[in-house]
Amino acid sequence: MYYMKTITTPIIPEKQTFFKVNAPHELDLKAICVFAAIGFFLDEDTYYHDTKVLRPGTKYTLDENDKVVNSNTYFNWYYEPRNISFEQALDEFSTLFEAIIQEQTAGKKVILPLSGGLDSRTQAVALKKMGAQVFSYSYEFENGYPETKIAEKIAKSCGFEFQKYKIKKGYLWEVIDDLVEINGCYSDFTSPRQMAIRNEFAKMGAVFSLGHWGDVLFDAMNLPELSHEHQVDVLMSKLLKRGGLEFAESLWQVWELEGHFKDYLRNRVTDLLNTIDIDDTNARLRAFKSKYWAPRWTSVNLAVFNNQKPMSLPYYDNRICEFICTVPESYLKDRQLQIEYMKRSAPELAKIEWQVHRPFNLYNYHLNKPPYNLPYRMVNKLKREIKALLGNPYVQRNWELQFLGKDNAFFLKQYILESGLDTWISKTFLNAQLSAFLKGDALKYAHTINMLLTLSLFNKKQRHA
Repeated sequence: MYYMKTITTPIIPEKQTFFKVNAPHELDLKAICVFAAIGFFLDEDTYYHDTKVLRPGTKYTLDENDKVVNSNTYFNWYYEPRNISFEQALDEFSTLFEAIIQEQTAGKKVILPLSGGLDSRTQAVALKKMGAQVFSYSYEFENGYPETKIAEKIAKSCGFEFQKYKIKKGYLWEVIDDLVEINGCYSDFTSPRQMAIRNEFAKMGAVFSLGHWGDVLFDAMNLPELSHEHQVDVLMSKLLKRGGLEFAESLWQVWELEGHFKDYLRNRVTDLLNTIDIDDTNARLRAFKSKYWAPRWTSVNLAVFNNQKPMSLPYYDNRICEFICTVPESYLKDRQLQIEYMKRSAPELAKIEWQVHRPFNLYNYHLNKPPYNLPYRMVNKLKREIKALLGNPYVQRNWELQFLGKDNAFFLKQYILESGLDTWISKTFLNAQLSAFLKGDALKYAHTINMLLTLSLFNKKQRHA
């Protein structure tokens, strides 16, 4: 008797689930080129032709060899806005969001990562209202913006325990082998900066409450109505990382693949966008990102949290996704529901500055434009320039801490040039890319180096499997 198992994937899966297909166990070089260009794999793709990933919102039956016997899609993203007032939408969001938070965390000490943005702040309000026991924390880059100051104010306003951490230069090389096992090389290694404090997680509490994807679901891209082709143009510009197109095109040529990479990627994006039957441009592009971006990019490094503690993701909940499909786009635009929820439920917390609009808060962020924001911007720029003159350049991105400098260069060369990656990417090419980063435009080539490092660790992992 054959063994069968049924797997129902959520609308936004928290993890990748792999299955097998009848194909050669060979590297899928076209898929890897896409990965190199955008930082994640599209749709079902993986490193190999014979291994795929289950799609979101689908019920599968798999056999004992992890091959799909049957599949049925139970959810397709849609846009059917109801004729409701903003106040009604706000009431519904408040009730639903608080119910989900309650279900996911009731009776447990909650670990809440706080940022200077809105998603975790919205969670903080709900947790405060339900009287949850919360350990909150935040981190900032060494020589970077002091993000923990805003987070600490939020925690204090809510009465939460709080701890701040600093992301140190070069921590990556101490944890990179563990990260390979955790994310399987399906993401670069500098994006999950939470790896820097992973050893702290054990003492924090019982369950993470994570705010991932709230900023996509509860906002709009503020685009006019666009044709299908122009929507593809927008997605291409959003997907491609700085230098990613050039890097992928170079790999395409090195591997002598047919056609042109840009045409291949555009055709893939076009086909995937065609699976979403929504007329409204903003709702359709949100659905694309939620269907293809969140599961294969955002979800990959959730494993860093889940490797230590159980996690809850209120914005990933199926009910939130279904709710979003019925809310008029004009109510989602500019984070209105989250902002009004906080102003209604925790007005003092809403007065704390919003990082992206600093020094303004949820009541006056519309003043973040000249001439109102000029004094802050001038002072902030002067501070950064003084830091740079003193030999402490302002750090905005994790790769700047992990890749720049003599010590980091040593490890980059070791991993990229001495890992055996040159068995499928020529050493001449690797040397050229590394040299362009170390001696030229670091910002332009940072993504390329990030992906070469990822591919080098993937190659090492496969050789030792």
